[in-house]
Amino acid sequence: MNRNQLLQYISDRYSVDEEHPWEKYPEFSVFRHRNNKKWFALIMDIPKSRLGLKENEMIDILNVKCDPIVIGSLRQEKGFYPAYHMNKTNWITIALDGSADDEKIKWLLDMSFELTALKRKQKK
Repeated sequence: MNRNQLLQYISDRYSVDEEHPWEKYPEFSVFRHRNNKKWFALIMDIPKSRLGLKENEMIDILNVKCDPIVIGSLRQEKGFYPAYHMNKTNWITIALDGSADDEKIKWLLDMSFELTALKRKQKK
């Protein structure tokens, strides 16, 4: 899945628009819940070297919140990295270069959306 496909998927699935909160980084896109304003996805373009790769060319990445139990096994898969510029215990970075499985990206977006959703209080 590339950046454009992902942008379309997020718009269709979650009915939210991308935000560009940093003037200095116009290519960085934040996606947040309408009701609680929490982020559930962040798309950035960064040098590959920031992910520990030898090349220095730019790469589009996606950061999503994730169950910490899943993060360890995901990091063993191609296209998944410790969260760039986010809490590495609860977030993961996904390369948008075709190396990560599209269905897994969608599954992780759903997980992130749920983990950051407004929590409903249970009646006692």
